[in-house]
Amino acid sequence: MSQNIKGLIQSFLEYLEVEKGRSQKTVENYHRYLKRFNQFCLKNKIIAPANINLDLIHKFRLFLNRLTDQKGQSLSKKTQNYHVVALRAFLKYLAKQDIKTISAEKVELPKIEDRQIEILTDDELYRLLSTVSGQSLAQLRDRAIIETLFSTGLRVSELASLTIDQVNLKSGEFTVKGKGGKTRVVFLSPSAKTAIKGYIEERRTKIKDRDLSLFIRLDARSKGQKQNLGLTVRSVQRAVKKRALEAGIAKKVTAHTLRHSFATDLLMSGADLRSVQALLGHSSITTTQVYTHVTDRQLKEVHRAFHGRRRAEKDQ
Repeated sequence: MSQNIKGLIQSFLEYLEVEKGRSQKTVENYHRYLKRFNQFCLKNKIIAPANINLDLIHKFRLFLNRLTDQKGQSLSKKTQNYHVVALRAFLKYLAKQDIKTISAEKVELPKIEDRQIEILTDDELYRLLSTVSGQSLAQLRDRAIIETLFSTGLRVSELASLTIDQVNLKSGEFTVKGKGGKTRVVFLSPSAKTAIKGYIEERRTKIKDRDLSLFIRLDARSKGQKQNLGLTVRSVQRAVKKRALEAGIAKKVTAHTLRHSFATDLLMSGADLRSVQALLGHSSITTTQVYTHVTDRQLKEVHRAFHGRRRAEKDQ
């Protein structure tokens, strides 16, 4: 195994892919963050991991904070944090390989503001679904997409990779492979099952394709095609955004907004955090806990609106 930082980064990326089963996208992101760290090391004449110290890491974080692109845009605090997370993971890997370097525990993660979770209100969800209440194949498909996202809490990449055979409409449940190759069971609501069934039946009648993908392209380019029609992640996002604009929803609505709405709907209805964690496919419950901030805000609004109302009425 190479003992220079560049070579060790390559070994670490292979470890993530093969041993840890990380997705290609995750490996690519880690590569980008650690490549930037290695370039910074080279500029400071640091080649061996034994020479990585707190002073170097402090300077690297200053470099990230001051870094701007061609448009003068700075790196967001979130992106800067991702660099540090990747670096800590790399240092932990080096320690596991008995390679001398600074301990990952000495590298503190920066404090960042709580994530602002955007969710749909009941009225907004109703309006969104109302925009796809027609019987055209495009509307049936997009309704099935929206109903599935809200019913299962799937990530957009998980939804885009679904196949027809994978989704069991009879039982209303199926297994999906999420981040890190972990599988979990998700469940379809009655309305989601109805939407998917209606879409599939119309699709088989109208275009009679042989594609295995559950959700497919319906644009002019796909006319005459019978296979390789599956929607990409970007295509799903565009479909959701289009329907949200048609519904007159001012806030930014993405497939992930529906995932957030799924989680908060469960918590507001009394589901426990561990169950929501399992349904979302989160490896750590701390990731799921972000939704408690949303439900806490909702409860505060309820308290403000209703607590003491009768007493106030008596005082009038």
